[in-house]
Amino acid sequence: MFLAPWLIGFFCLTLGPALASLYLSFTNFDLLSAPEFIGAQNYVRMVTADPRFIASIRVTLVYVALSVPLKLAFALAVAMVLNRGMRGLPFYRAIFYLPSLLGTSVAIAVLWRQLFAADGLVNSLLAQIGIEGPSWISNPNYSLYTLVVLSVWQFGSPMIIFLAGLRQIPTDMYEAASLDGASPTRQFLRITLPLLSPVIFFNFVIQTIEAFKAFTPAFVISGGSGGPINSTLFYTLYLYQEAFSYFRMGYASALAWVLVVIIAIFTAFSFLTTKYWVHYDD
Repeated sequence: MFLAPWLIGFFCLTLGPALASLYLSFTNFDLLSAPEFIGAQNYVRMVTADPRFIASIRVTLVYVALSVPLKLAFALAVAMVLNRGMRGLPFYRAIFYLPSLLGTSVAIAVLWRQLFAADGLVNSLLAQIGIEGPSWISNPNYSLYTLVVLSVWQFGSPMIIFLAGLRQIPTDMYEAASLDGASPTRQFLRITLPLLSPVIFFNFVIQTIEAFKAFTPAFVISGGSGGPINSTLFYTLYLYQEAFSYFRMGYASALAWVLVVIIAIFTAFSFLTTKYWVHYDD
């Protein structure tokens, strides 16, 4: 009885639509007429006649490769500082976590666009020290990096998890290492990272999946166009354009399932590599 609401939601709102989209990915469907079955033509078109599909894959992979490691490194650094103990720790923890709650909102994306505009706050600050900043949003050489910075700014969620993991490491290990003459750097490499590796793995997988699914910042900051020369054409943004701008719902469904496969392959590969670098209690 208690499971019934979840089961109803899963079958009606998750599994049912997912299976429907799988069927639609093999059709030509524009929302106005009945789906026309066309086999694997949508998938063939992706890899043979759609340069924007390749561009969106490239942009998304660059975004994932840059944003995830930088976010995790910054989150771990802040967590280690907070783990040293300080007054008002709950306050700082809440302040650092706040960007993770607000970062995916439309309001923050609009604010970010204003900050990095040609006449925005960032260029105004650079002008104070004699540097003429570019138009970060409209310049294809920089536009993607503004979204990477926004992603790194949302480090609060992995930071909280890192902090919880650091609290679980016994302090006597650090004391014994200090008595043996181990430097702080050696303690970090030999004690902190190995014992924290399960937490690092968890954060890495979750944040990478979230990076693959990023949509709102790219949509708002680029105005829904994917930026200059497709420089911010995230995969999810391209999927949205195909579905709700061009009403190619069948093709968009195929794009969605390709994304599912990409995330599944990445997740499976991540789990296969855990035996080489993730250390559990056993």
